[in-house]
Formats: sequence, structure tokens, C-alpha cells
Amino acid sequence: MNVELYPGLAVSGIGTLPLDVVARDGGLKVMQAMLEGVLPAPPMAQTLKFGMTEVEEGRVVFKGLPDETHLNPLGTVHGGWTATIMDSALGCAVFSAIKPGEAYTTVEFKVNLVRPVLPGMGEVTCEGRLVHRGRTIATSEAWLRDGAGKLLAHGTETCAIFPIANLTR
Repeated sequence: MNVELYPGLAVSGIGTLPLDVVARDGGLKVMQAMLEGVLPAPPMAQTLKFGMTEVEEGRVVFKGLPDETHLNPLGTVHGGWTATIMDSALGCAVFSAIKPGEAYTTVEFKVNLVRPVLPGMGEVTCEGRLVHRGRTIATSEAWLRDGAGKLLAHGTETCAIFPIANLTR
């Protein structure tokens, strides 16, 4: 079933990832399967109108289309929308380096909002990159840009890495 996240970006399905597949294959292979349509995009991608468009080890790209459904009371796109696409890119940069048998979770992240995100500004791009991957901690950084390449936000994240069995208890 093809699901349109927004005009120009569709995924083959919406759902959560089977943890046994993540445990067996590790992050990069799972994320590549998501891009190929073998595994689903998360439900939040449909709600917030953004999705992953590129992945390689240590690097991911998300694209999104903020619109009037994402506005705060003053008429700009809510900072939570920006934080969520940033957290997705930051976390998935780490996920791309997760080995079979491992899982990860965000411990903390910081986002600097340097320009307002406005409805009608068109598609935005968020690139996340792995900075450091240790045994139990990983860090990443990301940048959100408009269609002309102008910086809208940047941020960093720390993730914990742990045995995936901890998620299935």
C-alpha cells in the first residue's frame, strides 16, 4: 500500500519496525529496507509530513513539508515540528551505525532555531551525521535547510546504545 507523506514523497507503508529484524540485521540494513519499501515508515512521518530520503552509514537525510497544520499561535511552524525532524535525523544517523543485537535511544538533544520555519516555504531538508560512536554512547549533529540552502536550525544529540533485548522485556 503506497502512502503519500506529502506531494512528491511517498512510502510503501506505515508502522513500527519488527524488533527481531532490527536485532538480526542492525541499523543500516533496516534503514535501507525502509527506503526500499520493504519495511514501513513510522506513523509520525505521516502526521508530520516528513520522511527519510537517503541513508548510508553515519549519514541520513530527511525531507519535510511543513504547512498550516503545524503552526503555533503566532503563525510560524511550531518549534516542536522542527525539533522532531531534527531528532529523527540525529537519531537515525546513530541508528545507521547500530550493529545486530543493539538498540539505541535519545538521551538528550539540543536544537538551535536560527530562522523561522514558515508555512508555504516549501520542502525543507535535514541532514544528520554521526560524530562519534562508542560502545555505549554515540553523538550526532544535524542541519535543517530551506530549498535555497539557507540554514533554519542546527543541533546535536547524544544517544545511549544498549542490547536490543532490553526493549523486549
